[in-house]
Amino acid sequence: MARIAVYGRETRCRFCRDKVSEIDYKDVYALQKLVTGQGKLFSRKRSGNCAKHQRQLSRAVKRARFMALMSYVE
Repeated sequence: MARIAVYGRETRCRFCRDKVSEIDYKDVYALQKLVTGQGKLFSRKRSGNCAKHQRQLSRAVKRARFMALMSYVE
């Protein structure tokens, strides 16, 4: 399901575009892009993720924090 942006350009979730089935908690570089400087997750509206991948992202960030790959607070 695609959303239409302001200028008519089609926007989709970055994980749907790349056909990612499961977000990997060990890919810290990708997770850092979707987290604020304070360590909070960007909202779905700001990140552009679909609901399914936003839930997976939340789980992946929590696992990465627990495994000490990411910090809880920056």
